[in-house]
Amino acid sequence: MEHPENDRQYKGLVVNEGVENLPQVNPYATFRRKKRQLSIADYVDGILQGNITILGQAVTLVESNLPEDQAIAQKVIEQCLPYSGNSIRLGITGVPGAGKSTFIEALGTELCQQGKHLAVLAIDPSSERSKGSILGDKTRMNELSVQANAFIRPSPSAGSLGGVARKTRETIVLCEAAGFDTIFVETVGVGQSETAAHSMVDFFLLLQVTGTGDELQGIKRGIMEMADGIAINKCDGSNVERAQAAKVSFKNALALFPPSESGWKPYAETCSAVEKTGIKEVWKMVEDYISFAQKNGYLDYRRNQQAKYWMYETINSALLSGFYQNEKMEPLIQDMENRVLNNEISSFIAAHQLLDVYNKQ
Repeated sequence: MEHPENDRQYKGLVVNEGVENLPQVNPYATFRRKKRQLSIADYVDGILQGNITILGQAVTLVESNLPEDQAIAQKVIEQCLPYSGNSIRLGITGVPGAGKSTFIEALGTELCQQGKHLAVLAIDPSSERSKGSILGDKTRMNELSVQANAFIRPSPSAGSLGGVARKTRETIVLCEAAGFDTIFVETVGVGQSETAAHSMVDFFLLLQVTGTGDELQGIKRGIMEMADGIAINKCDGSNVERAQAAKVSFKNALALFPPSESGWKPYAETCSAVEKTGIKEVWKMVEDYISFAQKNGYLDYRRNQQAKYWMYETINSALLSGFYQNEKMEPLIQDMENRVLNNEISSFIAAHQLLDVYNKQ
């Protein structure tokens, strides 16, 4: 189209020809192909070959609540199960601020330098309001995260009262099948609800600190009875004397407990995760326990008991989800809830009536 402004009478004015309308989609752009869905065989082969990427994808499947993901995950776990069980499973717990992440990095780096293959399953507490988690343990473990033979997997607790993610035990199976000979399970550190963590590890380590009050306060906590050993962290600087005093206090406290089922006598060690002192002594305590439990057959017995425990836990979880996800029960639950709030019926009678309806289906 000729522009009238280009007529000779308009001196010094020139309008260039426009360009044709280009397509909105860039014809030179490269598009990513849709990611190929891995088969069960792909997952299993990748895990057994030690492929960290596929292992991470498999753990994501395990943690998913989607029925289709769970179906695949369970088949993958079933095929990986024969290749599991060849690791030292260490549970690490302690009050918030005890330095669990720093301690794990110090101990984990030491073990990686010894040639061990380490998987760290770090559990982050989930918000009761937003249901979200920061999942920042991997960023805090800078030195450990760059180790070629280390795998760090943060997971949300998702409301699990046991201090660990619900799928942590299945994740342990996958990590062992992938060739990791040492598994760390870091709990949320809730203090008195560590039964779930205790029921999936070989050695349960309680991390303590000094300067937070009476060291013997720990005697009142049931967690002391579950601990196979105690590590008193932050034994550095001006805190050394207090840490040594706490060690004596905990030693005396542990002597008051009845003998453990394994016959092992728990004891305490001091360490500094920041200065990396006492770390080898803590690991020697773990190795001594594993050797002791293997010789008297308790390690196999404990793992068999753990397997039975998790069978019943899985049944309980399935029954619970089946009740609340039942389409016929949803309106009845809401109706009964309103009646309870209006003081028309007691909460106990309402619960029994709902269960009666569910059981008769």
